[in-house]
Amino acid sequence: MLEVSDLRVAYGQSEVIHGISLRAEPKKILAVMGRNGTGKTTLFRALIGLLPTRAGSIKIDGQEISDQASFERVAQGVGYVPQGRMIFSTLTVLENIETGLNHTRARKIPKKIFDLFPVLWDMRKRRGGNLSGGQQQQLAIARALASQPKVLLLDEPTEGIQPSIIKEIARALKQIKDENQIAIVVSEQMMTFALEVAEAVVVLDRGEVVYEAPREEVSPETLARHLSI
Repeated sequence: MLEVSDLRVAYGQSEVIHGISLRAEPKKILAVMGRNGTGKTTLFRALIGLLPTRAGSIKIDGQEISDQASFERVAQGVGYVPQGRMIFSTLTVLENIETGLNHTRARKIPKKIFDLFPVLWDMRKRRGGNLSGGQQQQLAIARALASQPKVLLLDEPTEGIQPSIIKEIARALKQIKDENQIAIVVSEQMMTFALEVAEAVVVLDRGEVVYEAPREEVSPETLARHLSI
């Protein structure tokens, strides 16, 4: 569903992503891991079109999107949950999720979104800025799902979230994967979370892939070594 080939991204003359290639399959979760500053957020911002690419290919369901603007990539099927969530604090929960409908034919929020996150239905009239950090993360995921994505990108979804909500997010991601023809790519530092939800792991260091393996072949010791400071 997502195929990235020899992707290169630069800030000015300084290249920070050096020829990354990866694949994300429907009904599977890929964890992109690495320490702070290894290129995870830069990679995700390039995939959604917030940063230009210097070279390489990004395909969604076989369609090349590397030359498209962010809103065009959303229309092609890319859902994005940025680091820090970035919900609309003055809009209600319902209004936040409804912004995700802009590129779809739907006029109403699908019921299955509230089935995934019942707390959002309970707080549907509350302003987004009044939600806890964990509830805002659920809201950001719900907003991305409303766009009916083929690929869902989540940048550091567990950052600053209490353990009980992390478990809820893990449950929701596995349910989303199982019930939809969707590929999920999660940027993550928390090894326990990544190994719980993902079918495959890719580790970045200094803008390059330094380790990758399917979940059943992952060595926790090797992974921990790559993630240690």
